[in-house]
Amino acid sequence: MKKNPEPKKRANLRDVAKAAGVSVATVSRVLNEPAVVKKDTLEKVQTAIADLKFVPSAAARAINSGRTRFVGALVPTLDNAIFARFLAALERKLSDHQLSLIVATTEADLDIEAEKAKSLVDIGAEGLIVTGVTHSPAFHDLIERTMMPTIITSFFDPENPLPTIGYDNAAAAQLALQHLNDLGHRNIAVVHGPVHNNDRTRARLAGLKDFPFTGELTTFETEISHQGGADVAHQLSNLDTKPDAILCLSDVVALGILLGFQAQEIAVPDQISMVGVDDLPTSSVSVPPLTSVHLPVSQMGERVADALAHWITEQQPPEPERLDAYIVVRNSTKNADKRST
Repeated sequence: MKKNPEPKKRANLRDVAKAAGVSVATVSRVLNEPAVVKKDTLEKVQTAIADLKFVPSAAARAINSGRTRFVGALVPTLDNAIFARFLAALERKLSDHQLSLIVATTEADLDIEAEKAKSLVDIGAEGLIVTGVTHSPAFHDLIERTMMPTIITSFFDPENPLPTIGYDNAAAAQLALQHLNDLGHRNIAVVHGPVHNNDRTRARLAGLKDFPFTGELTTFETEISHQGGADVAHQLSNLDTKPDAILCLSDVVALGILLGFQAQEIAVPDQISMVGVDDLPTSSVSVPPLTSVHLPVSQMGERVADALAHWITEQQPPEPERLDAYIVVRNSTKNADKRST
């Protein structure tokens, strides 16, 4: 009876060192710091790695180098395209620094955020990236005890104990209101997502409150989804006195309102102007294309990646950095005196 062949043993670090005629420490340097290895030695080790089909495990590399080379990002959800764009840019730039990314979602729950942050630290994260400035005592205690490099995103606050790299949410909302004000709109509905545990929304609402607007602002809270926007569209259509403009603090909600208005044959901008905040890719191809405040989330991802990588390697925390938002005017807004009645 023919015996099955013995399965080939996976090559390890010692096998590579023996084949290349070097020490295990030299192989480790080739894997982790190839720039410091002499060219001929580097080539011998790389040839041995190729011949043996050696694939280093993350655990082995961590043991030998003292580094895991990954960071963790905690975001409220992956359902919102704003976070997807940020994470794509973040991961792309981290790879330039030979760092990997692990993403955890928090459901905008501060307790879940603290638990998942601890899990990331426990498995060896070298740094953390979090959304917003509001966090639980357990989270702050974890960062303080571990001295974990941690950067706050989607918010600019130079007074925060942790470095913030993001935009001024209050100023971003004011850009939208300024645009509607300049067009002569005086009765504006402000539509926003839940304010509970969302300091970005609270900051945007505070910015609107501080703006010297002489008209009337009426707020509507809904879930951040297309359905949430459609629900508000239904509410607005049933009002005795309808607003002449809508300011949405999220493009996701704004697009839902647009769809809801289309179902009710309410014309934007001829009957009502609309402006959003985010400038999602879909906003430029909606019907009509949505005027929106552009939040520099891709730029934010790149800046955060560079700053965190430098902090990890040089033990130097970054300075807070404000990234500028700006308004992109499209066809969803119109001068108030040119609206059809």
